[in-house]
Amino acid sequence: MSSDLWAALCLVMVIEGLMLFAAPRVWKRAALGMIRTPSRSLRVAGAVSICIGLACLYAVRGWSA
Repeated sequence: MSSDLWAALCLVMVIEGLMLFAAPRVWKRAALGMIRTPSRSLRVAGAVSICIGLACLYAVRGWSA
């Protein structure tokens, strides 16, 4: 299980790196937009992202894996 967690974190780094490499201007605009967004809205977006991610993980791997 530990190796799966590390693999997932490495994939996150790859995806984030790809975004920075492929579209740095878009990433900068998004970062500026997040600075202007209220913290509560960012927390709600984060909570929704967590729920969607867990649902996708469940669909792909199942809870028993």
